Amino acid sequence: MITILCSGSRGDFQPYIALAQQLKKLGKNVRITASKSFEKFIKSYGIDVYPISADIETLKVDPKLLTDAGSSDNPLKMLLTFNKMKEYGIYMVNDFYSACEGSELIIYHPGCTIGYFAAQKFGIPSVLASPFPMHKTKKYLSMVMYGKSPSNALTKKLSYAMIQGMLWMASKSSVKGYWKKNFGDKPNNFGSPFERHTYKKHFAIVSCSNFVFKRPEDWNENIHQYGYWFVEEPYEYTPADELEAFLNAGDKPIYIGFGSMTSIGKHEGLAEIAVEAIVKSGKRGIICGMGKPKNLPKNIIAINNIPHSWLFERVSAVCHHGGAGTTAAGFKAGIPSIIVPFSNDQFAWAHRSYDLGVGSKPIYKKDLSSDKLADAMKFALTNEIAANAKKLGKKIKTENGATKCAKIIVSCLEE
Repeated sequence: MITILCSGSRGDFQPYIALAQQLKKLGKNVRITASKSFEKFIKSYGIDVYPISADIETLKVDPKLLTDAGSSDNPLKMLLTFNKMKEYGIYMVNDFYSACEGSELIIYHPGCTIGYFAAQKFGIPSVLASPFPMHKTKKYLSMVMYGKSPSNALTKKLSYAMIQGMLWMASKSSVKGYWKKNFGDKPNNFGSPFERHTYKKHFAIVSCSNFVFKRPEDWNENIHQYGYWFVEEPYEYTPADELEAFLNAGDKPIYIGFGSMTSIGKHEGLAEIAVEAIVKSGKRGIICGMGKPKNLPKNIIAINNIPHSWLFERVSAVCHHGGAGTTAAGFKAGIPSIIVPFSNDQFAWAHRSYDLGVGSKPIYKKDLSSDKLADAMKFALTNEIAANAKKLGKKIKTENGATKCAKIIVSCLEE
């Protein structure tokens, strides 16, 4: 049994579901840790779940802390938020360790480092599986500073110390506390595991396209990056009649949706800004996950959750918050991006989209207005940006990140 340790929002789980799907195709039994709120979602892809009893509701996480997490727009705020969130990790680490028992290999999200130390204790391989590039390199800034700081030798070094430090902070105390309580002392070689890729039984894999951030040559050979990990939908999506009729009624619309950001804290007025911007742009539009504003014009439709892999192939551009998964889906679809980052690594993806020439200049959430959003839409839909996005999409579709990473994992077990 291969166990994948993961936690977070729906978008956090999707790359790991993709990886699990490919491992199953290679004949491996695999399961993902998840709270009851995500169990049904994961099982819908045919993947087993190891239940984690603690989640946001049972832990009664301070709503203000969730709001802060969803609006951490600079590295200092991110650091402070991660420091506050670490106290909740102790309630989850018991279940994470139990999930590792009896496994032949452990794959862990960088926020679940208990996986590394459990594997070390059980004498089995472990794989650090990161949903974004996070390993030290001299080539570019890390995801917490890219686009927001000048790029030089000092800032690059600082940026990786910061991103790895924050992720280690998220689980350091809980791992140490669990080990002392159950084994009398902290684990052997206790410390951040993120750069310990010196042998084939403990390696790292990264979900990122080499056409978006090329794998740096100064990474060691045990860090593998072959492309994004995209889920394979278990069934052909059938849209509601109203949506299908709308899509067939005219030019391809612009999609606007801000994912989990609309459920974290209060972001009042987003739907109204989105509607006004679409009207000002003169385009048709789809707004997602923001309710249904009154008196919507006929050129706009409001929807709820829908598979990005299906919808993004049918729109002219995507406007979103810059989550790693949503950004990847937009890039793969070969359409321009308009990114409004709210927090954390979203700023990096927004700036990278612009730097690659496949999207508009980032509009930070605090600066968002209907005029700026309408102008961004017009820019994103210019021939040059649309052509660049189409080329990038074709390149990304040539990669098979999840498949190649799954094969490396299986080969590790066969040695």
